[in-house]
Amino acid sequence: MAATKEELDALQEYISRSNRIVFFGGAGVSTESGIPDFRSTDGLYHQEWDFTPEQILSGGFFAENPREFYRFYRAKLLVSGIKPNAAHYKLAELEQAGKLFAVITQNIDGLHQAAGSKNVLELHGSTLRNHCTHCGQFYDADYVRNNMDKRGIPRCSNPGCNGIIKPDVVLYGESLDDETVSRSIAALQSADLLIIGGTSLTVYPAAGFINAYRGDRLVLINRDKTQNDGIADLIIHDSIGKVLEKIKV
Repeated sequence: MAATKEELDALQEYISRSNRIVFFGGAGVSTESGIPDFRSTDGLYHQEWDFTPEQILSGGFFAENPREFYRFYRAKLLVSGIKPNAAHYKLAELEQAGKLFAVITQNIDGLHQAAGSKNVLELHGSTLRNHCTHCGQFYDADYVRNNMDKRGIPRCSNPGCNGIIKPDVVLYGESLDDETVSRSIAALQSADLLIIGGTSLTVYPAAGFINAYRGDRLVLINRDKTQNDGIADLIIHDSIGKVLEKIKV
């Protein structure tokens, strides 16, 4: 489906009238940059693998089978050469104009920051940050991508350490970062417009955060219908990038 003129006009009016917008985004924001999501027909759940993504991307699996974890992680999540799309750039533009207060994202790719957004709250962490599980030494994504032992596991280069490096990503079974949670809830509680984009709101606990929103204008932009369409004051079923690029700041 494509957004109608009436829907775009309504979204433009909402944004023009708002000065403390919060954007809550999911995988659909990044798929337009070429990053596959988990649940669409061409997503990771529909590609053959020895284990399900939920099994592989769990804290227990990482601890017990880091070799298989990293084989999947490098192939499917540690993407390179990916650039921000129209949605990322428009959100950064809205922030620079003093309209957008925060981006709350379930994505782990760092594309919002690459587009210029400053106040980005990453609920599920980031592939761009990594640390040694033994000594805590920080490593970037390039190190994890290009350095590994004979089993395909990246290890710490500090003398005498050799600890396994772990991405700063919240794996299944792990808790969200307390500070990020607190800042996200505070942002939602103070927002005068909440735009939810590129998510079906099925991943918890993150999806439950939107209940903290106290405003009376909630916009839902998603390519497909969701079971949460009924909570929105304005629903647009279209590409998040195509919709946001038509908004004037």
